[in-house]
Amino acid sequence: MFFLPKLGSSISEIKPVKQSDGSVKLPLFIARVQAGFPSPGDDYIEKNLDLNELLIKHPSATFFVKVEGDSMLDAGIKSGDILIVDRALEAKDKNIVIAFINGELTVKRISIGDKKIFLNPANDSFSPIEVTKEMDFDIWGVVAYVIHKV
Repeated sequence: MFFLPKLGSSISEIKPVKQSDGSVKLPLFIARVQAGFPSPGDDYIEKNLDLNELLIKHPSATFFVKVEGDSMLDAGIKSGDILIVDRALEAKDKNIVIAFINGELTVKRISIGDKKIFLNPANDSFSPIEVTKEMDFDIWGVVAYVIHKV
């Protein structure tokens, strides 16, 4: 576990995906929930759902990070959320990425133009970051999922 400094919405912890023999499979109900929930019963269970299979496509290239800060609020990412980050995915324009800039990690939406790269916050209280040649810059991975309490 690593602890890192702050840069807008930054990353406070990095946790690798732990693979184990056992998995937790939970029931996936075929009934759609609109304004209530049907009485759970075997007649409604379509199959068992393993969240690892659903959320983690590349286990050896996937890690979890905990967010600190408010720069990505308008993208639905809040302080305290856990991000599932996949290093096997190529960062494309408009992806939300974990970026390493001058010794700090941050989560931002990447904007890739012809000759410029920007890391854009999803909160008007923060300014975009233009990536320049002078910066120590790397993309650590693409955010695949956000986990937060409602």
